[in-house]
Amino acid sequence: MPTNSRMPERRRRNKVETELLERAHRCLPSGVRNPTGSADYAMVVKEARGSRLWDTSGNEYIDYLLGSGPMLLGHAHPAVVTAVREHLERGSTYLMVNEPAIELAEEIVKAIPCAEKVCFHSSGSESTFFALRLARAYRGRDKILKFEGGFHGMSDYALMGNQWTQEPRDYPQAVANSAGIPHAVEGEVLVAPFNDIEATTAIIDRHHDELAAVIVEPMQRTIPPASGFLEALREITGHHGIVLIFDEIVTGFRLAYGGAQEYYGVVPDLCAVGKSLSGGHPISVLCGSKEIMTNVDPAHATAGSYVAQTGTFSGNPISSVAALATLETLREEGTYERLFAIGRRLKESLQDMLDEAGIPARVSGEPPAFEVWFGAREITDFRSTLSADSAMHARFIEALLDRGILKAHEKFFVSLAHTDEDVELTLEAFTSTIEELAHN
Repeated sequence: MPTNSRMPERRRRNKVETELLERAHRCLPSGVRNPTGSADYAMVVKEARGSRLWDTSGNEYIDYLLGSGPMLLGHAHPAVVTAVREHLERGSTYLMVNEPAIELAEEIVKAIPCAEKVCFHSSGSESTFFALRLARAYRGRDKILKFEGGFHGMSDYALMGNQWTQEPRDYPQAVANSAGIPHAVEGEVLVAPFNDIEATTAIIDRHHDELAAVIVEPMQRTIPPASGFLEALREITGHHGIVLIFDEIVTGFRLAYGGAQEYYGVVPDLCAVGKSLSGGHPISVLCGSKEIMTNVDPAHATAGSYVAQTGTFSGNPISSVAALATLETLREEGTYERLFAIGRRLKESLQDMLDEAGIPARVSGEPPAFEVWFGAREITDFRSTLSADSAMHARFIEALLDRGILKAHEKFFVSLAHTDEDVELTLEAFTSTIEELAHN
């Protein structure tokens, strides 16, 4: 049971974990990925089950990191574990099509409004990368437009103007978020302000004949779309024949069974889905209209419109059976009502506590995935997050870790494994953490 008292008990670190951390620093170029950036809170995970996670020192946490979102059912969900175990003796990957992948493709077509055809990949970065390639081939144009602060994976095109941007340029100029990206790519990516449809429309109107696609997270990180924004974006892209891509790697199957398309009622041309799909097994999906997706068919090679999309582990049966088990569980009656009830109580209680303590902060997002921005009154786009107090946020995360609550730099992810007891313990941790922040 996590320790959640009004006086925090700092996490312990034993000799085994200390040695593992030292080994990690010797052989991993990025060192140790930890929740806060402080070496004091670095940890090595031993195991996780349900809503709980343990490090190798034996510290137990209620987990709201959830592997950065994939564990919507919780860790080691019995249905997923059983499905994977039963298939392992039949082989783990074949490269060629298999029955679980076919069944999964059929279920995705049923679930996701824009899906008429499906391609499988192994990561969200792959699916968004291939979505952009497909859109460029379909439109015969090279440029894409994305929204400042949006994250679309690790490809060169995606690593422009995302949430790591420290010094934004005037719109629509992009900023590369990594060394090693060819400078020429910067000229192929336009950036617009999320939730500002007037500025976005002006950029699209000015560059429409150069644009292959507009890619957007329908809920950008934890910033919900303003009323009418996605609808207007759908209208302007449709007017110019520009491919509209929804990056639903986070929101797919988390906001609703049909994802953000169902939740917000706007249907794109292409969509990338991942994370919550498969109980932590590597898989992502690119799906969309038959007209566009047909270009992935090798039969188009002689016509010059064929778009190459393949990977050794794409559509492997282990990830597919894990996804089928996950989706079967998500289809159970009352699933999303329960998920939203858990998230709503946490999200609203956190905002109320901060308001009562007189700490300026805004809790932004939707109940299944939300974040707190200290020092902010309104969060509507990326630039409104730049004034948030990152030091206060780091103290908040560390204080929660001291109380047995695991949350990292960006979101609270809620799972169906979180119990009423978890929620009560988390609210106790919120109370004492906010008291500590208010008096320091």
